[in-house]
This record gives sequence, C-alpha cells and structure tokens, in this order.
Amino acid sequence: MTGSSPQPPENQNVRSGWTGKSLEGSAVKEPDPLDMSEEAKAERWFRRVAQIKDISELSQIPDEDFPSIMPMRKGVNRFLDEFLEGNASPCYCGNREAKETTVNDDRESEVSETLYARKNVFREMCFLGIARKWDDTKKIGCGMVGNRWSDCGCQTCVSWTIDGDQKLHAVVREPSTDTLEDCRGKATENVIFLHGFLSSSLYWTETVFPNLSDPTKQNYRLFAVDLLGFGRSPKPRDCLYTLKDHLDMIEKSVISPFQLNSFHLVAHSMGCIIALALAAKYLNSVKSITLIAPPYFPSSKEGASLTVLRKLADKRLWPPLLFCSSVMSWYEHLGRCVCFLICRNHRTWEWVLRLLTGRRDLHFMIIDLTSHTHHSAWHTMHNVICGGAKLMDEYLEALNDSAVNINVIQGSRDKVVPLECSNNIKMKVPNAKVDIITNADHNTVVLGREKHLTRDLERTWATVVDTTGKECYLQNG
Repeated sequence: MTGSSPQPPENQNVRSGWTGKSLEGSAVKEPDPLDMSEEAKAERWFRRVAQIKDISELSQIPDEDFPSIMPMRKGVNRFLDEFLEGNASPCYCGNREAKETTVNDDRESEVSETLYARKNVFREMCFLGIARKWDDTKKIGCGMVGNRWSDCGCQTCVSWTIDGDQKLHAVVREPSTDTLEDCRGKATENVIFLHGFLSSSLYWTETVFPNLSDPTKQNYRLFAVDLLGFGRSPKPRDCLYTLKDHLDMIEKSVISPFQLNSFHLVAHSMGCIIALALAAKYLNSVKSITLIAPPYFPSSKEGASLTVLRKLADKRLWPPLLFCSSVMSWYEHLGRCVCFLICRNHRTWEWVLRLLTGRRDLHFMIIDLTSHTHHSAWHTMHNVICGGAKLMDEYLEALNDSAVNINVIQGSRDKVVPLECSNNIKMKVPNAKVDIITNADHNTVVLGREKHLTRDLERTWATVVDTTGKECYLQNG
C-alpha cells in the first residue's frame, strides 16, 4: 500500500531485541530453557557467540544451551547398547534414589555425589529401554568382562581379559644382586609409583626409571603400576572405580604377592589421592610419600566433591583445555561419544599421527591418552578425584600424627591443579616439604627435568632412617 512506512525485515526485528552486550544481568527476561525448542536454544547460543568481540569472552557465556543435544545423544547410546549388546548400560541421568535400587549399600556409600548432583535441565528426562539378558559377557575377578560397542577391541586393549585371575599390570624393576659396601646387610627398599588421570605406568618407566643411579638400581625394588581402568590393567564394566576398588587391586596385585612390609610412594596428580589413601591404610609400612601436583582442596565433607569438580573442571568454553575437561566431566553421554570417536579408533589416529610426523614411535603420553574406556575414566574422575576429596583431610591428619615424611612438588605454571593445593597440604601438615618448580606446568614438572627429579626422589628415599637406626646415603654420581 502506498504511503505506508516500509516494514523492517523479520531478522531485523529479531536483532532489535538484543544489544551488543551479553543478556546476562540485563533487564531482558530470558525464557525458561524447558519452554524453548531445541532450535530456539541453539539460535540463542549462537547469537551470544556472535556478540563477543574477543575470543576470551567465550568463558563468560552461560552454558545452559550447551548440553541441549544430550537427550538425543543419550537416546542414541541407549538404542545402540540395546541393539548391539542386548541391554542399555546404566547412566546417571536419573536421581540418586532411583539408582540406589541397583547398587548395594556398601558400594553406594563410595559413589561421589557429583555423579548425581551435576546440574542438568534434562536430568529428570527418562528414555526407557527394553532390558534383555547379556549372553556375551562373563564374570571374571573384579568385574564383568566383555567389550562394549563404543570401546576398542584391539589385542592391546583387551589383553587383560585373557588372564582369569585379574590383577593390575605392573612393571617391576628388581634390584641387582650386587650391593653397596656401606649398605651391605640393609633390607631391600620398595617404591610404588602411581600415575595420574589418563596416564599409565609409562609415565614413570619412560622418565624416572632410565635415570636411576647405580646405587638405586642395586638396592631398590621399583613398582610402576597401571591403575585399575587404565593402561594394560583390567577395565571391568560393572566396576564403580571407587577409591576402595583401586586400593583393593593394588593390594591384590603388588603389596600381597610381593609381601611388601614397607615401601615408599611416588604419585602424580590423581595418583596422589590414591597414594594418600594407601598410606593412611598402611601407616606402619609407608616410609615416605612424594606427591607431584596433588589436587587437594580443604572443605567440609558435605560439598567437597562438588567443590573439586568446579575447581578442576568448571564449565567453560575457553580455554580449550578447560572446555575439553568440562565436556568429559559434566556430560556423560557426550563424553562417551568422544571416547567412541577417539579411543575406539585410536589405531587410526595413531597411524595418521605417524604419517604426519614421520615418527614410528609416538610419545607415550599420546598412547596413554586413549588407553582407557569411557566407563573407567568417567567413574574414576568422579569417584576418586571428586569423591576422594571428602576423605583427604582425614588421610592427611593421620599421616601428620604418624610423622610420615611427605614431600610435595608442583610447577609454578600448573593450569590443571591450582598452586593453592600444595599450600593447602603445607597448612594441613606443617612438616611437609613443598618444592615449587619455577616455570614448570602440570607435566613439565616431570617431563624435561627427569634427571633432576630422579635425584630428588633418591635423596628422599635415602635419608629416611631404616628400622635399625642407620641411614644409607646414595651418591649422586
């Protein structure tokens, strides 16, 4: 009609509803995510991303739209579980009360609250499945054996299923027959090495073991362990991977068969939690503990697990490392899809990397990154790293009362475990020795300074007085 003002295009009307600033904290009332369609939520998320002026502002965007594909992913996973395996694998999308009917009281008490208390608008949504009997699985040792469709089935990944008596894979370095003159008659010293999250015994056998001095080779027996669910160790499907599960397997695989009456402990990152639990249980046996980048946050037992989850894997889109951590720690089904793409097809990715780099042997950390299942990594993250937080104060108090030699090492540029963790241990255990390595991060506190670290460890072991009251000091060579 002539004489009337032109109508603005539809997309212009949409733009007029928002400004160049984030809607967070503005007077504009955002609709409830539950009342929005998936398309509307996705559009809102991308609209917010388009408004940012600097990539660092990604971390300021609320992430309530980010998990919007979770119901679809959960439905796909459950359908494939039922179609390929005959039964849908249980998950933690329901509430805790519903889950308790499937787990006995003893095991349920060891499960971290973070498995159920992760805030998700889809938590109450259910996808029903038809339960059928698993005919292709069997019980061996610590749990159910049999590959899930989303896990790798190569010979290396399933080698643990061959042995009927399931034990952890451990690299044992026995002392040589010759002994030092000034230490003749001294009992052999034992050292147990525990790796961190998404790692294996290679973390120690490729760094510390090659740099041992001759006196240590002659007088020390070293155990580098693949923790339950990682490396070449068992990865049972019905295991909750609690602290107790990890301790039981270390006792069964190392302490009992080798009759260790005394030992030193060396641990990195997540392994520090297991090391402290093991030391608290064997107060009369542990001689020294070396904790490298230990995740320790003092807090009340009530909210300790959720505190650790937010501290170590807060929901952020930037930087990329934190984004990946948040996806794998907060979103169970999306994390399983990532493991399907990367871990199940690790041989393909390794072949591509060899082709691109021209190297036949890849770095051990690349190999370790995929040497787990989603089930083992997911439960270890929540039940050990997060769930173990409520017990850390108790462990440290017991070790402080027993005057166990505790040494803490951490890099000044550690972006995975905050530097405050080492200071927290010092406050809890005043006699603990804390060494902050300048310009080192979470991994370079070990990698790149292997010789220096090894000498520090040897000095720690050697200066611990043995039961006869004598000390055997190693030569640094």
